Amino acid sequence: MLQLKSIPPAGAAGAMSEPAHITVRGLNKEFNGSVVYDNFDLDIPRGRFVTVFGPNGCGKSTLINLISGLIPTDGGEILFGGKRLSQVKIGYVFQNYREALFPWMSAFTNIEYPLELMKVPKKERVERVQRLVDHLGVRIDLTLYPYQMSGGQQQLVSILRALVVEPEVLFLDEPFSALDYEMSLFMRDQLQRIFHETRTTTVLVSHDLEEAVYLADYVLLLTRRPARIADYRYIELPRHRGDETLAHPDFIEHKRHCLEVFQREVRRQ
Repeated sequence: MLQLKSIPPAGAAGAMSEPAHITVRGLNKEFNGSVVYDNFDLDIPRGRFVTVFGPNGCGKSTLINLISGLIPTDGGEILFGGKRLSQVKIGYVFQNYREALFPWMSAFTNIEYPLELMKVPKKERVERVQRLVDHLGVRIDLTLYPYQMSGGQQQLVSILRALVVEPEVLFLDEPFSALDYEMSLFMRDQLQRIFHETRTTTVLVSHDLEEAVYLADYVLLLTRRPARIADYRYIELPRHRGDETLAHPDFIEHKRHCLEVFQREVRRQ
């Protein structure tokens, strides 16, 4: 059986043996007088898949929104390999895929839209989209409009749109929560394959513990507000992961441990 590892939660700053891609120091954020983060530190390693899990309302989505610059911080510093946010390419996949895609654009045009905003010439835009689609082996009709596609196909288009800019970091905010179970399983497999092909540093917020452990290299477990790191667990399981992973003794033990930490934090006043 593989050795199970858990990273010390004390701020997680400097706790990793792997080089950090994202460094968060002294992060502060509050909403209407409610403190969400207070002097919060975090390291996210380069080329790893990190999932964020914790009690409802603890600030999971807020964390990736702060790191990605979607909402402003009240204090602290966030660096990407020593660079500021303005110097890096970020990909973001929103929870509600139906609202994230432009309904008047085809799937292909939706995917290439960020490149248009970057003033990339049309010919190069088409080539980059086609190269990405071919590389990942995507087999959906990209001439269709969002309303003509299934939920999973729409979310896959959203992920491709985030990847086409060749981001340094990919953020996903509960990307499968609006999908049925069958489509969620399919999209987990697609996301794994994309991660394996690109090795993009990936941070995914999840409300599903099985999903969080299944996809992750590291599971970041948060406390109630103001959020601290309850645990930062290394998931040492081979990839590519499939149905057999869910029955693996190490997976079961990782999930049991994360559930125990989660329940402890839920009960905490």
